Amino acid sequence: MTSKGNNVQLQAKVRNEFTRASRRKIRQNGGVPGVVYGSGTESIPVSVNLKEAAKLFYTGRSEVFNLNIEGSDSVPVLVKDIQQRGGKVIHVDFLHISMNKPVRVSIPVEYQGTAAGTKTGGILQTQVTELEVEGLPADLPSAIEADVSGLEVGDKITAGDLKLPKGVTLHASEEEVLASVIIPRAVEAAEAEAAAGEEAPAEGQDKED
Repeated sequence: MTSKGNNVQLQAKVRNEFTRASRRKIRQNGGVPGVVYGSGTESIPVSVNLKEAAKLFYTGRSEVFNLNIEGSDSVPVLVKDIQQRGGKVIHVDFLHISMNKPVRVSIPVEYQGTAAGTKTGGILQTQVTELEVEGLPADLPSAIEADVSGLEVGDKITAGDLKLPKGVTLHASEEEVLASVIIPRAVEAAEAEAAAGEEAPAEGQDKED
């Protein structure tokens, strides 16, 4: 993988064999098989260096880079899908995109700050790690920031609370809960038990006066 200015380049070789043995050989040699598709063109089976490609598995889902296909043109792509088996990457899908057409992708959510409620016994519970958005490739952020510093116990942050870059739209319910500050179950149980004890009548006292 190389970088020319702000344009990241990843080298790819065209695959001409499609047997299980050929794919195994690619992986044994430090590569990973993949395919390039989209933008109205025929799919192209390729292989890339796994170590170099792995650097793009995070940002490549939203930041466009150029795939230099051996014997062909360089094409702008996004990492569309990563298939794994036993914790190892076995296949990668590259989406050939047009810089002038909106694309829909899933982008990681990065939680920023320390929730205020965690300082008084609460626990920050995150429920969403990525969200689907749509926009022109040049407008897509590498991650969506969610500031949780103002959350007290019982508070939550939803998809509708996020601020997206201009030109980028959310493809999720605005009511979807991303994170919340909760009371640990042990504390809840203790408080419930204490409350029940306060409500119970004293020994030898009638339930009703």
